[in-house]
Amino acid sequence: MQFITAVLDANVLYPLSLRDYLLNLAVEGLYDPIWTPEIHDEWIRNLLKNRPDLKRKQLEATRKAMDKAFPGANVTNVQSIANRLALPDPDDRHVLAAAIKAGAEVIVTANLRDFPEVMLAQHNIRAEHPDSFILSCIERDHQKSVRAFEEQVAVLRNPTMTVDEVLKSMEKNRIN
Repeated sequence: MQFITAVLDANVLYPLSLRDYLLNLAVEGLYDPIWTPEIHDEWIRNLLKNRPDLKRKQLEATRKAMDKAFPGANVTNVQSIANRLALPDPDDRHVLAAAIKAGAEVIVTANLRDFPEVMLAQHNIRAEHPDSFILSCIERDHQKSVRAFEEQVAVLRNPTMTVDEVLKSMEKNRIN
């Protein structure tokens, strides 16, 4: 099995069900996750803007738990690399810079148009929609992928959710 290092863009960390499944896949050893402080800031900022019922303290606790669970995932000091990059959205340069610095093969993002293939290919990096990335994890190791999903469902407590409810939540977030 080929090991993959993947940068998780803010838009795949924003939806809880998707974030949990991606992180559980990483716990199962299907890939090595990467993010930056800026990626954390973006998904937290957007969640707080769109979900006034959430509190910054809750989301910061999630951020700290992610960083603790994956101590090598938080790539810092990428600005000097980012300043030399060109992307359609300059605000995404730090994502590509993190991929370059970490030696990642993949950027997992729902905004593929922001990461044109021609610009990423120069760095031997590709962008993948989370659907495709998850499917590739399942294809690499079906058993571990199922175990990751079962673990995700098993730990849900507030509120508890059934397998079908978690799947519907993922579908709602355009993850099929």
